[in-house]
Amino acid sequence: MSIRTGILTIAGIIGLDAFLTFGALGGFSAVSGQVTAGASVPAMRASTDQGGKPMSKEELKRKLTPMQYQVTQEAATEPPFHNEFWDKNDKGLYVDVVSGVPLFSSEDKFDSQCGWPSFKKPLDSAAVVERNDRSLGMVRTEVRSRDGNSHLGHLFDDGPGPSGARYCINSASLRFIPVAQLDREGYGKYLPLFGLSAKPEPLAAKAVATLAGGCFWGVEDLIRQQPGVLDTVVGYTGGTTPNPTYEQVHAGATGHAEAIQITYDPAKTSYESILDYFFHIHDPTTLNRQGNDIGTSYRSAIFYHTAEQKQVAERVKAKVDASGFWPRKVTTEIVPATTFYSAEEYHQHYLVKNPGGYTCHFLRHY
Repeated sequence: MSIRTGILTIAGIIGLDAFLTFGALGGFSAVSGQVTAGASVPAMRASTDQGGKPMSKEELKRKLTPMQYQVTQEAATEPPFHNEFWDKNDKGLYVDVVSGVPLFSSEDKFDSQCGWPSFKKPLDSAAVVERNDRSLGMVRTEVRSRDGNSHLGHLFDDGPGPSGARYCINSASLRFIPVAQLDREGYGKYLPLFGLSAKPEPLAAKAVATLAGGCFWGVEDLIRQQPGVLDTVVGYTGGTTPNPTYEQVHAGATGHAEAIQITYDPAKTSYESILDYFFHIHDPTTLNRQGNDIGTSYRSAIFYHTAEQKQVAERVKAKVDASGFWPRKVTTEIVPATTFYSAEEYHQHYLVKNPGGYTCHFLRHY
């Protein structure tokens, strides 16, 4: 068979529009049927796992199949009609294969006869990012996952309904979770989408929050007294030097912030309540400064441990900004938690050991 005959045969099978669309996507060889890479797409940021932590190229290659890696990280396109979900009709969620964030529902899936999974809309528009893709001499709309930074596919305007949207998505960028397994895999809150009741999630016996708001003596002394707080440890995090000393951190050479790690009982207090109180006991608008203490080690920061903590932190920060209490914009960083190094023993519960010692922290009412 000649190349020309092969092209015409495939076009006849899947339809000319779909074939041309796939060719524009990067496509596959009409002869070999192999996946081909799309144009190089600059990443918005590092891909993150389900806990929100950045993943290295090596970690991603270990986690993903070769096809999944090529599609999500190199903007490749898998062959039509030869992928896992193009004709799947089971009820359930389609989540980002990298981050685990829910992206699409089977309730919005339809047969576009293009050979790839097609959806009328994402589950949550905030979970995906749409970008202009000017590769291959044309302008298209690329679709990526916000948290995982995975290439998913492209958005077209030839879909059904009033919006006309067709999210043409690579199966390799998705993981399917059947309705029967949603609760078991931690997605129970989405059961109502399928006419089922969500089961209340049991609270963990303990949870951890990591915060930085200037000199850790004062932050710890106030937070340790809050209802539901089980334990507090002061230390250093957010930098690059392993096992730093106080002198190294204070000199600003390690990148670490003076921080407090809080262990609390979720049945007695919440992460949001802790953050609310945190914003009331320090000035979150003075960049790299708290009172008389100046330097990056005194920055205001929230080090989140889960994707849920990140969402709560962003919501609370926005609420504080909108309150109008502070004349300047809140500068608090919201970044993934990294290794936490406990500070020297004399720093632990410093103001308990030294009543009347130095602190620049106090409770503000607003």
